[in-house]
Amino acid sequence: LSRNTLVVLAEPRALFDDCAHAMDEIIHAAGAAGASTEGLYTPPKALDFGNCQRVTFASMARVGTTGRSGARVTAARGGERATAGTQLAVQQPGIAGADSKLLGRVRGFMRENDVIVFAIPDRAAREHMELHFSDENIPFVERLGKATAERGGSAESVLEAGLVTFVDAPIPSGVVVPAAHLAVLSVSDLTARMAHRRRPRRVDVTNVTFPFKPGDYVVHATHGIALFSNIVRQEVGGRERDYFLLEYANSDKLYVPLEQVDRITRYVGPDGSSPRLTRLNTADWSRATGKARKSAKKLAFDLVDLYTRRSAVTGHAFAPDVPAQQQMEESFTYEMTPDQTSALADIKADMEASKPMDRLLCGDVGFGKTEVALRAAFKCCMDGRQVMVLCPTTILAQQHYDTFFDRFAPFDLRVEVLSRFVTPAQQRRSLKDFAEGKVHVLIGTHRLLSADVNPYELGLVIVDEEQRFGVQHKEQLKNMREQVDVLTLSATPIPRTMQMALSGVRDMSIILTPPPGRLPVKVTVGEYDPDMVSAAIRRELARKGQVYYVSNRVHTIEDARERVAQAAPEARVAIAHGQMSANQVEEVMLSFQMHEVDVLVATTIIESGIDNPHTNTLIIEDAQRLGLAQLYQLKGRVGRGREQAYAYFMFPVEDPLTPEATERLTALSEFQELGSGMRIAMRDLEIRGAGSLVGAEQHGNLSSVGFDLFTQMLGQAVAEARGEVPEGDEPSDVTINLNADFYLADEYLPEVDKCVMAYRRLAAASELGEVDKLQADLEDTWGAMPLAARNLFDRARVRIRCERLGVTSVALTGGRLVFTGIEVPRSVALKLRAERGFYYPKTRQLKYPMRRDAEALLPTTLGVLAQIGGDDE
Repeated sequence: LSRNTLVVLAEPRALFDDCAHAMDEIIHAAGAAGASTEGLYTPPKALDFGNCQRVTFASMARVGTTGRSGARVTAARGGERATAGTQLAVQQPGIAGADSKLLGRVRGFMRENDVIVFAIPDRAAREHMELHFSDENIPFVERLGKATAERGGSAESVLEAGLVTFVDAPIPSGVVVPAAHLAVLSVSDLTARMAHRRRPRRVDVTNVTFPFKPGDYVVHATHGIALFSNIVRQEVGGRERDYFLLEYANSDKLYVPLEQVDRITRYVGPDGSSPRLTRLNTADWSRATGKARKSAKKLAFDLVDLYTRRSAVTGHAFAPDVPAQQQMEESFTYEMTPDQTSALADIKADMEASKPMDRLLCGDVGFGKTEVALRAAFKCCMDGRQVMVLCPTTILAQQHYDTFFDRFAPFDLRVEVLSRFVTPAQQRRSLKDFAEGKVHVLIGTHRLLSADVNPYELGLVIVDEEQRFGVQHKEQLKNMREQVDVLTLSATPIPRTMQMALSGVRDMSIILTPPPGRLPVKVTVGEYDPDMVSAAIRRELARKGQVYYVSNRVHTIEDARERVAQAAPEARVAIAHGQMSANQVEEVMLSFQMHEVDVLVATTIIESGIDNPHTNTLIIEDAQRLGLAQLYQLKGRVGRGREQAYAYFMFPVEDPLTPEATERLTALSEFQELGSGMRIAMRDLEIRGAGSLVGAEQHGNLSSVGFDLFTQMLGQAVAEARGEVPEGDEPSDVTINLNADFYLADEYLPEVDKCVMAYRRLAAASELGEVDKLQADLEDTWGAMPLAARNLFDRARVRIRCERLGVTSVALTGGRLVFTGIEVPRSVALKLRAERGFYYPKTRQLKYPMRRDAEALLPTTLGVLAQIGGDDE
C-alpha cells in the first residue's frame, strides 16, 4: 500500500483481550442455563497465532498514534495525519447483496476521493468485476504483486485516490476507515453470486420476446389477453402523454401508461389460432393465471429435477488460466468484441466451479462463437483434460479441425477428426490414441457418440448447433451433461433449449455485438427470375467474389447447374452434395476455397459453419422448401468479411406458397439487421406454434396465457424450486409526478411499429447506458428529438436513478422538487443547502427549489439525483 495511506495494526494483545471477554460471556450464559462449556472452547491463554501475529505496514512506525483496542494506528492521506490518541471509526464495506449496493458504495467512496482497494486474488473473478465496472463507467487500475515485481516496482507503489485499484492479495474481509479516506474491499465481502461471476448481461427485451404492432393480440400480465389497438395521446393535468390502448372483451378498453408497457407481451399460442379476449373486472384472468402458475410450478420441479442431478454431481473444477492461455488467446488476429469477452468470462467461471457446466452460447452467424469455444477448449487441455467437439455435418467438422489444429499445434496439443474424409485406419488409430490420452481434442459428427469412442479423461464437450441432431443423440448429450462440462453453440436455438435458457434452467450467454466492420446482408425475396440471377452472379464476379447457388434436390442439381451456366456462361461452376464421395466433396470444397471455382451449386450441405470470406452472394432457387432457421443459417454463409453481401430467396412461379412458407420468407425480409438470430428463433416458434414446446399437457396453459407469460411464470417457478429469489419481475415502485409532456410525436417518429419498439425498450431499461444508446439510435435515424421526446427519455433516467438510490417518489409541489425516501450524504446535503435545497433526515425527504422553466424540469431533477448518486454513471 501507499506510504501515505492509513494502516491498521491488529496486535495479539488486543485479540487475546477480545477472546477473554467473549469467553467470560459464554461461561456466564452457560452457567445461567445450567450448562457446562468444559472441553468446548480453547482457553484464551492457549491461543497460538503462529507466524501471523500482526498486519504491519511501513508507514505505521512513523507516526505512532493510538486507536481503538490499544492498537497503534497511522492515518495519513495527502499530507494530513491523525493526531495521537485519535479514535478512528472503522466500518464494514457493506457491499453484499444487489449490484446497486456495490456500485453505490464505490461511487460514494469516489465522491469522497477515497483510496479504494479491491482485493480479488482469482484472475477470472477479477476480470469479471473489471468488465462489470467498465459497463458502469467506473475507472479502475490494476496493481498486481507479480506484475509489479516483474517491472522492478516497489512494494510501496502509490495508490491513486478517486478510482478503484484491483490487487491480487488474498484479503479475507474488507474494512472502511472514513477518517483516513481508505476503503479496502475484498471479494469475500460479496455474495457468492457476485464473488464468483460477473452479473449476467441484461438482454434487450425486444430480442427475447415477440415484437408486436397495432392489430396484434397481446397479453398484459395483470389484465389478460387483449387486442392492441393503437398508441393514443391523452391530456392529463394540462400535459400530454402517450398510452397503449388495449381492447378487451365486451368492448372494454384499457389505457396503459408508458412506464408499464414492459408488462405487455405478444400473444403466441400453441397452434397459432386467435385467442379469446379476457373480460375485465372479472375473475377470468386470475383463474387462468392461477392455473397456469400452478402448472408452471409442477413443470419447473420436473425440469429442475432433470438438471439438478447434474448439480448434485461434483465435477472437475478447472484451475485458473496458465500463461500459455494468454499466449494462445493473443494469437487471435482480431480483437474480441465485448460480448465475446463477457461470454468467455462466464464460461471460464463455470469451468472453474465444481459443478459440471451446461451453458448455451447463443450468437448470430459469424459473431465469433467458435473463437470463444476455442479458448474454453484450450483451458480444458491445459488442465490435462480432453475435449470432444460435436458437429452436425462432415464439412463443418473438417473446418473446425483445420481451425483447432492451426491454433493448438504450436502448444504441442494433438487434434484429430473423425469423418468420412479420414480413412478407417486413421480413425481407428485416432480412437486408440484418444483412449490412451494422446489425443487432446477429437472433432467429429454424431460418430463421436458411438460406443467405440472412449476418452481417457474427458473434460469438455462442445456441441455446435444442437438443433441439428436427432432425438437419440440429444438423449445421449443429456446424459453427458450430468458428468462433464458441456458448451452448446447456436445461432437459432431450438424452442425447448431457448425456453430452458430463458426460464433459468440452463445458463445462457448471448453474443449480440457484430465484429467491427460487419455489414448486414441485403435480402431479396421473390419469384425466380433468370435475369436477376444473371445480374447477381455477374456483379459478384465483377468484384472478384464467389457465389453459393443452393438447389436442395440432388436428382435435379444438374439442371440447376445448367441454369447457372445460361445465366453466366463465363463463370466456373462446380457441384457439391451429400451423395458424392468424401474425396469428391473434399476436392470441390478445396477448389472453391482456392478460388478455382466461381459458383458452387450445392444442396444445404453448406449451411453449417462454412467460412469463406470471398463468398458474398447467396442464391436459393427453392427457398419455400426450407425451414426458417435453416434459411437463416444459409444466409450466414455470406457477409462474413467486410464486403456488402447479398442473399436471394426465390421460389418457383408455378407453385403457390403455403401460408407457413409465406411467413418464413416474410420473416427473412423483416429481420435483415445484424444479430437477428434470437428473433428468427422466436418467429420460427411463432409460425410453428408453441404446443410441442413443453408437451401436450401444457397446451391449455399456453392457450390461456400465451408463450411469453408462461415462460416468465416458469422462470419464477424454477427460481423458487431452486430456493432463489427471482429478480426483476416486479414493476418499478417509483412514483414520478412531474408536470411535463412525455411522448414520441408522429411527426418525429412516423412508423408505429418502431415507436412501439422504442417504448418497450425504454420501459424495460434498467441501466442508463441502455437509455443513452436508444436515444442515440433514434437520433441517428430521425434527427434531434423535440422537447416531449427528450422529456420521455429523461423520465426513464430519473426512474433508473431513483431505483438505485431507493427513492420512492419524485414530485413537483409548490415550486419545489420533493424527493421522498432518499438518503443524502452530509457533504452533498451541505452543497445542496447552498442552492437552497433542504434535506430532512428523519423523514428522508429532500426539497429543492425549481424555477419556472418547463424545459429545465427534467434536467434539474436529474442534476439533483446525479449529485446524490454520483454523476459518473
